[in-house]
Amino acid sequence: MAIDAKSFRNPKSAFEIQCKVYCILGDERVFNSKSPEMFTAVFQRVGLKGVYVPFMTNLENVGEALASIRVLNIAGANITVPYKECVIPFLDVLSEGAKIIGAINTIAWEGDVLKGYNTNAIGFMDTLEEIEYPVPGKRALVFGSGGVAKAVVFILNWLRAESVYIAARNENRAREMAERLGGEAISLEEAAAGPLDVDIVINATSVSSKDESPEFAALVEQLDFSNCQLLIDLNYGREQNIWQHKAAAADIRFIDGLRTLAYQARRTFALWTGVQVEPNEFLAALHIS
Repeated sequence: MAIDAKSFRNPKSAFEIQCKVYCILGDERVFNSKSPEMFTAVFQRVGLKGVYVPFMTNLENVGEALASIRVLNIAGANITVPYKECVIPFLDVLSEGAKIIGAINTIAWEGDVLKGYNTNAIGFMDTLEEIEYPVPGKRALVFGSGGVAKAVVFILNWLRAESVYIAARNENRAREMAERLGGEAISLEEAAAGPLDVDIVINATSVSSKDESPEFAALVEQLDFSNCQLLIDLNYGREQNIWQHKAAAADIRFIDGLRTLAYQARRTFALWTGVQVEPNEFLAALHIS
C-alpha cells in the first residue's frame, strides 16, 4: 500500500518525505518500548522510509532533549514515562485536549512551532470501542496519577462513566487529578478494603510485576475483583503480570496495553504525516490479530 507524496498535508519532494527521523523520548525504560518496531513496520507498509529511534534522557536534561528536536529537525516525537507532563513548558503550543488533560505523548511540527498532543486518551477510547465495551453508566477505578492516568480519567468522564475512582500511591496527586478532570480520589487502602464495587479497573501505573514494586504487587494481590467485568493494564511485555494473574483468578476479561499502543500510534502517525492508516496495520505490526 504505497502512499504518494500528494497524500501529505504539506507535500514536499519525495526525497524529503522518505528521509524523516522520528523518536520516542523517555528514561531507561524507553528501550523496552515496542514503538520503534511498530512504527518501522508501518512506515515500510505504506512506502515511507521513516526512521524511528529511542532516546533516553535524564529528568534534568529534558529541556535540552526538546531543544534537540528543533536543532536536529526531528520530524516528530513520542514522549513516554516519566516525562509526559514535565515536557510541556518546553513546547510552543498544546492541543485543546492536551491542555485539559495536562499531559502529552506526541509532539508534531505545525509550521515552525512544536505542538503537544495527547493521543493516549483517544487511543484508549478507540480500544474500548474495538472491544465493544460501553462506558456510559459504568463505574471505573483507575490506578495511577501520572500522565497516562490523566488521559484515562479524562476519557472515562468524556464517555460518561457513572463514576470514576482514582487510587494512587501519591494521594495528593490523585485528589488534584479528581478535582481537575472529574472523579473521586480514594486511598490504596480503601481500594483493598473489600470487594471493588466497580465494573472496570484500569492500571495506569508503571507497575505490572513484582520486580517493579513488591509493595504495590502485594496490594494488588489483596484486591477483590469479584464484581468487575473488565481489567485493562496499560503496560505490556511483563512475563509475570500481576494484573493478568488477578483477572485470570477472578475469571475477568483482561486486556493489556498493546492494543491501546496501536490505536494511539495510528492517531500519532496521522498527525506526523497527514496519512490515515487502518488500525489493522498497527495491530499487525505488534502481531495482534
